[in-house]
Amino acid sequence: MGFEEFLAARLPALLRFATALTGDPHRAEDVVQDVLIRAQRRWRRIRAMDAPEAYLKRMITNEYLSWRRRRSSREVPAADRTLDAAIEPQDDPARRFDERDAIWSGLAALPPRQRAVLALRYYEGLTTAEISGVLGCSEATVRSHESRALSGLRLEHRRPDPRRDSAKS
Repeated sequence: MGFEEFLAARLPALLRFATALTGDPHRAEDVVQDVLIRAQRRWRRIRAMDAPEAYLKRMITNEYLSWRRRRSSREVPAADRTLDAAIEPQDDPARRFDERDAIWSGLAALPPRQRAVLALRYYEGLTTAEISGVLGCSEATVRSHESRALSGLRLEHRRPDPRRDSAKS
């Protein structure tokens, strides 16, 4: 399969993965674009691999992590309303948006490696061994990152909302 054919078939999936990883569709496009520029030059070698898409996802993950390290500001990406496709509607639509926004803000506050582990585990469905291969670390490190990330999200979810507290006053 040629590079253009591969992109026609798999680009939307790569962009969805990068969006789940970065939390920002515009930043995801930048990361994927940088990766695809490098991948096009090496496409013959990548195409010959057993799983070229998995290799590209690893490149996207590494690019995101290195991009975050290069970034000097601590900008937190805003939640994207289009990423809500997987959440079922509930009785109160406002509650659904509040919960999704809380999850996105919690994810945005996580360190990059913890966020990458959660994206690879829950978005990509990878095992601990597969994640350790993608990130180039031990399985124990992956489990540690996942545990800390989930604990951080639980703590973030329990924190009182200052907007609600000030409204009561």
